[in-house]
Amino acid sequence: MRSGAALTTIGLAGCTGEDSPETSTGGRGDGTSGTPTDTPTATNTATPTASETETVTETATATASETPYSVSMEPVGEVTFESVPETWVANNGSWADMGVALGLEPPEGVWLPSRYHTQYYDEIPGVSVEREEIAKLWGDSGVGKEQFYEFEADVHVIDPNFLINRSKSWEQGDIDEISEGVAPFFGNSIFSGGYEWHDEYEYYSLYEAFEKLAQAFRRTERYAAFESLHEEFQSNVADVVPSEGERPSVAIFWAGGNEPEEFSPYLIHEGTSFKQWRDLEVRDALANTDVKDFHSSRARVGFETLLEIDPQIVLFRGHENQTREEFQSTVVAYMEDHDVASGLAAVQNGDVYRGGPLYQGPITNLVVTERATKQVYDVEETLFDRERVSDIVHGDF
Repeated sequence: MRSGAALTTIGLAGCTGEDSPETSTGGRGDGTSGTPTDTPTATNTATPTASETETVTETATATASETPYSVSMEPVGEVTFESVPETWVANNGSWADMGVALGLEPPEGVWLPSRYHTQYYDEIPGVSVEREEIAKLWGDSGVGKEQFYEFEADVHVIDPNFLINRSKSWEQGDIDEISEGVAPFFGNSIFSGGYEWHDEYEYYSLYEAFEKLAQAFRRTERYAAFESLHEEFQSNVADVVPSEGERPSVAIFWAGGNEPEEFSPYLIHEGTSFKQWRDLEVRDALANTDVKDFHSSRARVGFETLLEIDPQIVLFRGHENQTREEFQSTVVAYMEDHDVASGLAAVQNGDVYRGGPLYQGPITNLVVTERATKQVYDVEETLFDRERVSDIVHGDF
C-alpha cells in the first residue's frame, strides 16, 4: 500500500560526514568488536502489533473523514498523507521503539539493527520484536537507493540530513527522487545534539518526536496514554534523585571491545540518548575538564586521562548486547587487572557500568532509566508498571 504522500521539503544543510560511534562509517560496533559489525544476539519471536480491530478503533474516524491529512516535521516541513501509512523504514532504534509503543509492525529496515536493542522488551509482558527480520540499511558501500525501491515503504522515518551527511553517496537530488518515486521522508536526528548540520533546525525531545510519529500513523490515543505514564514515571524518578551535593560525578565513554585502551568521550547534552542522565541530574565529570566531546573533536582518551579526572562512576557505551554479567567478566575484569585502570575509584568501588544505548524510544527509556537509578543511586524499587506498558502497546488504554 502506498501513502500517496506529497512532500514539501525545505533546504537541507550540507556537510561532509565524519566517522563516529553513532554511525556505521568507521565507527565501532555495539558488541565487543571495534568495527560496526551487525551480528545479532538472541532474538525474540513475536511482533507487538495491534489487531485489525484495534487499528480500526483508533484510526477509522480520521481515515474516513480527515484524509488527506498533514503533519509537520523538521527539517522536511509539512508532509501530506493520502492514507494512513502501513509499512515504514526507520533511521534507528529510537524511532523503531516508538513504533512498537504505538502498536505498529516493526520497520522494514534501520541503519544498523545491531544497535536496536530489542532485548529491553524482555521486561514487558507480551511485547517482543524479531530483530533479525529487520533489514540493515548500511552496507559496505553505504546506503543504496535500490533498497528504498525494494521496501516500497509508505514513509521513511529518517532525517534526510543524516542520510546526506553520513552516507557520501547521497545528495539532495537522491532524497527528492525517493520522496517523489517511493514515499516521503519524515524524521529528525533527535538522539544527538552534537551535529553542526543540525544547528539550522529544531531538535525534538523524545516525546515531541513521539507525538509527531503518532500523528503520522494516527495513533494519538496510544501516545497520550504513554505520555501520561511517562509523567508518572518522571515523578517517581524525581523522588529518588538525592540532593545536589549527593549526586555522583559520572563520565560516559564509547569503548570498543572488551579490553579498551582508548575510548571516545561523551559530554552529557540535549540529545535523547542522554535523557536518563539528565533526568537523574548526575554531575558530568567531563564538563569542566579539557576533554572535548567526541562530536566536536573526534577525541580519544586513555586511562591516564581518566585517572586524572577520576570520576565516581564510569559508564561505557557500546556493550548493550552484553548482559551485566558478561560486561563484568570482560570489560570490568580487564580494568581490575590493568596497571592504570585499577587505580580508578570507580573500578575499586565497583562502579563501572554499561552506559546505555545511543537510541531510545519511550519503552527503552523507561527500562534504561530505571536501570540507571540502580547504577548511580542504588535504587532497587520498580518505577513503572510493565503491565500497563504492555496494555498500551496492545491498544488497551
